[in-house]
Amino acid sequence: CFWSCLIKRLSFVHNSFVFTGCSDTEKEELYGTDGEEVFHSDFIGKKGLLTLPDFADFVNSTSYDGFYEQSVGSLEVCRNYLDIQIKAYSEPPHTSIYSKYDVMVGVENDLICHMTGFFPPPVIISWTKNSVNVTEFMNSQYRPNHDGTFNIFSHLKITPEEGDIYSCTVGHKAILGQPQTKTWEVDVALPGVGPSVFCGVGLTLGLLGVATGTFFLVKGNNCY
Repeated sequence: CFWSCLIKRLSFVHNSFVFTGCSDTEKEELYGTDGEEVFHSDFIGKKGLLTLPDFADFVNSTSYDGFYEQSVGSLEVCRNYLDIQIKAYSEPPHTSIYSKYDVMVGVENDLICHMTGFFPPPVIISWTKNSVNVTEFMNSQYRPNHDGTFNIFSHLKITPEEGDIYSCTVGHKAILGQPQTKTWEVDVALPGVGPSVFCGVGLTLGLLGVATGTFFLVKGNNCY
């Protein structure tokens, strides 16, 4: 499913790869360089798509002519080996959930659910907010890990309010009947009183030191 090769140009070394993945319900093929996606096949639209930003105009789209047709053939090979691979081993996902930016109440943020280390794809992902299902989320393409397993990101746009509880639930063949659920609660810490207390104590001790020094200075003058 995955191969990589080193391409050396001048003094630069790049790690390029192509990934073909399939399951009972999903199929995917993508090409990338240095861990970033460059091109993937859209099997619904029956075409190939470049996924580089606009400024990367040094990539000629015609360089990928014929890649979509090639990916269709690669999928047939993938499906032939699918049953053997599934029987060989399956690994459950390891899931984590976190915010993209520092949390501020009432300010839009991205909540990210990351699943990694699973085989084979797919994973089934669902989100809830305060125990109510949420459907406005986006999933990335499946990405291969170096050990042959996969990872994927799911993004949910949120506007956090104090006390909100979000959850990301993940299902996979390796954990049938026992989906993983990770929760994330909006808990914005209020400014602590510690610094104010320490400042007050420090000011008090400073004034006490000044008063003590003044006392001994006056007493010393009275001795003459």
